[in-house]
Amino acid sequence: MARSIHDLTTPALLIDTTAFEANLAAMDAVLPGEALRPHVKATKSTALARHLAAGGHHGFCAATPREIEGLVAAGLTDDLLLANETLDTARLGALADRANITVAVDSDETIAAASTGGVRSVLIDVNVGLPRCGCDPADAPRLGEAARSAGLEVRGVMGYEGHLMMVADRTERVERTAEAMNLLLAAAAEVGGDVVSGGGTGTFDVNTHCTEIQAGSYALMDTDYAKLDLPFSKALSVLATVVSVSAKGWIIADAGLKAFGMDHGNPSWDDGEVFFCSDEHITLLPNTFESWRVGDRVRLWSAHVDPTVARHERFQLVNGDQVVDTWEIDLRHW
Repeated sequence: MARSIHDLTTPALLIDTTAFEANLAAMDAVLPGEALRPHVKATKSTALARHLAAGGHHGFCAATPREIEGLVAAGLTDDLLLANETLDTARLGALADRANITVAVDSDETIAAASTGGVRSVLIDVNVGLPRCGCDPADAPRLGEAARSAGLEVRGVMGYEGHLMMVADRTERVERTAEAMNLLLAAAAEVGGDVVSGGGTGTFDVNTHCTEIQAGSYALMDTDYAKLDLPFSKALSVLATVVSVSAKGWIIADAGLKAFGMDHGNPSWDDGEVFFCSDEHITLLPNTFESWRVGDRVRLWSAHVDPTVARHERFQLVNGDQVVDTWEIDLRHW
């Protein structure tokens, strides 16, 4: 039987099922099946991943060995990509007989770690402009040969244009994505293999250069991505309870810094402004102060979905004010 959100202990992480399903449909209209490799770093839930698999997406992307281990334990083993470099490869090699696992490498050291750890397949990670991982494009062919010499299958290349995800102007986003992907495609031509993996929610429909797109935030969304011209709406919110009402015109609810990823700024609120957050509280300036009482509930929108999800233990799926299901967030930690 459905419960009311008013019965939940707060702070609680909510998924609006109507917005969520609309987001999945919008993505599937552009990237059906294997064209999308959903990135579980955003959602961190095997229940949510199973829902995507039922919709035709059987390859998943992960950021940590823990996420790979959880996907394998859940039986989602068809095609898993650890899209990060790691030296903790023995954990992945231990799963090699149970799942098809590919690991990103960008150096002789990460190639050696993959080989000695029992990993069987790799992608050469090429830096396409983001100041993070990835080899120099000119070094990709050599690394491809080094990986093959180490006994690894080189399935292709990957490159993440993360520095372009939030480019506001669509024309500029198209042009700069093409420039970044030209670096990746040139490397792919030299490295070989069938896979050219990249992209994300911000470039999912302008990156037409990859064989697969690594998007994750689209399913739940946040206020940062909502600023772009994307066909997705905010499905994720944090439910909080008003615990104090000040005569000075503000209200205080029980969701603070520990309930949100704050690296992209404060959460937002439809019924007023967010004044500031402290460890366990959020101070709100309501548009209409007189109507608020202790015990009232507020829904708050996160500015960055990934670290917000990682702070909670479960999703409450809601239709209006009714809780219709609960999904554990079981891929947290490392």
